[in-house]
Amino acid sequence: LKCVLEKGCMECCVKCLRGIPYPSLIATILLYAGVALFCGCGHEALSGTVTILQNYFEVIRAPGDSLDVFTMIDIIKYVIYGIASAFFVYGILLMVEGFFTSRAIKDLYGDFKITTCGRCVSAWFIMLTYIFMLAWLGVTAFTALPVFMYFNIWTICQNTTVLEGANLCLDPRQFGVVTIGEEKSVCTGSDKFSNMCNSKELDMTFHLFVCALAGAGAAVIAMIHYLMVLSANWAYVKDACKMQKYEDCKSKEEQELHDIHSTRSKERLNAYT
Repeated sequence: LKCVLEKGCMECCVKCLRGIPYPSLIATILLYAGVALFCGCGHEALSGTVTILQNYFEVIRAPGDSLDVFTMIDIIKYVIYGIASAFFVYGILLMVEGFFTSRAIKDLYGDFKITTCGRCVSAWFIMLTYIFMLAWLGVTAFTALPVFMYFNIWTICQNTTVLEGANLCLDPRQFGVVTIGEEKSVCTGSDKFSNMCNSKELDMTFHLFVCALAGAGAAVIAMIHYLMVLSANWAYVKDACKMQKYEDCKSKEEQELHDIHSTRSKERLNAYT
């Protein structure tokens, strides 16, 4: 309200817009979009995979608490829930850090002291973001595996007319989905193969995994963007810290000179009197 009364609404709004760290804002939007795409599409693609395994490959859930493909899919779903919530909070933290290290904030709210804790927090964010970038690279590589598998199945389905007379079989044992002792193959001439190729589940699951891969790639780009922003902010904090030390030394020397001058003036006045 004080800013509006003194400088006007237009100038005050422009000053507030200058205080927004736009690089951090762009990286946050890209991170949220990538994480949402990966988590949403990945979750639905895993559900589609369960449907395909049960309906067309006749894979059943193992009794008890034994570790099978369905249990692993459930674990991955819980991991997806954790990723979504964790990176929602982390994006907010990086956005706040961008606000406090923005150069325009100093002009907007006046001078501030840069503490050792602030420098440590900036360095900690750089290290953590670098680790998360490597983690997302691993997630991207892991997500490429089901895309490759579904692409092979989808390609065989699209070329069934070319493969007439050829007896090709899809065996989930090739991908480690079931144990070696279980034979759950589906061959090209069977009704199950035709029904699977004509179903919406296969096409939808394949494209959902592709979207999840794109989301993981967007998260990697967001992490790289954050690293560039955090490195620039760290350089700004470091330079501001040096300037702060210089100004403190300068003010200290000026105060000492002022004290010496005041002392000499008092001595002269006492000697005169």
